[in-house]
Amino acid sequence: MDPWLQPNPYSPTSALPEPTPTKPRARSQPNLFECASFDEVFDCVDRGKCEFGVVAKENSLEGSVTATLDNFSFKSSATILGEEVIDIHHCLVMHPDAKIEDVATVASHAQGLAPCRRFLSERLPGRSTITTSSTAESARLVMENPRVAGIANAFAAELYGARVEEREIEDHFGNQTSFALIGRQGHPPVFTGDRYKTSLALFLQVDRAGTLNMILSEFAYAGINLSMIQSRPTKQALGDYMFFIEFKENVNDLAVQTALNCLRLKLREVKVLGSYPIM
Repeated sequence: MDPWLQPNPYSPTSALPEPTPTKPRARSQPNLFECASFDEVFDCVDRGKCEFGVVAKENSLEGSVTATLDNFSFKSSATILGEEVIDIHHCLVMHPDAKIEDVATVASHAQGLAPCRRFLSERLPGRSTITTSSTAESARLVMENPRVAGIANAFAAELYGARVEEREIEDHFGNQTSFALIGRQGHPPVFTGDRYKTSLALFLQVDRAGTLNMILSEFAYAGINLSMIQSRPTKQALGDYMFFIEFKENVNDLAVQTALNCLRLKLREVKVLGSYPIM
């Protein structure tokens, strides 16, 4: 059985979709194990240590997960095979013997701390915060130090033996995160569906006026409605950027191929990160 691989930004199993007749799981009983970071997930998938990985891609409150985008752009050749949107509910977790008045530090992933700012300012004012590699890692830390509280989900607390002090502490309802199932480049499709999303990374030849307008025009001429566009620094020089683009079309559609071929003539690189069914 081929193993699956994922880090633990939220929970060890939350990003795996339940199998249905129209949305089959790639393996009925996959082997799961955790990684310390998104970088490790991508590295293990690229090296063939695991067939699949699961990484957080975007949060509805805090935006894109930059570590994931950077791996897609600059480090990894992995492709997106599927995407699942998960409702996120954070809990304040503590050592079973700890009291909330004794907490000196709150630990969590950056995208665990940020959606709970109001709660922390009201219930734990003045406490220092530390960033962990995942929210579940904060549940592990509280078991080592009763003066540390964590922000994680209830499953992570149960996994490490921590106590859930308060539930649903996020500042806004409707907090969701999209998780991507990734595999090595060239991996056959895992899911099927009628509606598709395509994700791209676009790299410019030179930084000049009108380049973004040119990119957008190619999609407009092809009748493609973009659902996301975001710039990221190329890490080459200050002010040097590339673009992430997503749209709800199949990369094999004629209009999409026409737009991409035109862009390939004008850009340094058009990298297709994946074209996958919308779940």
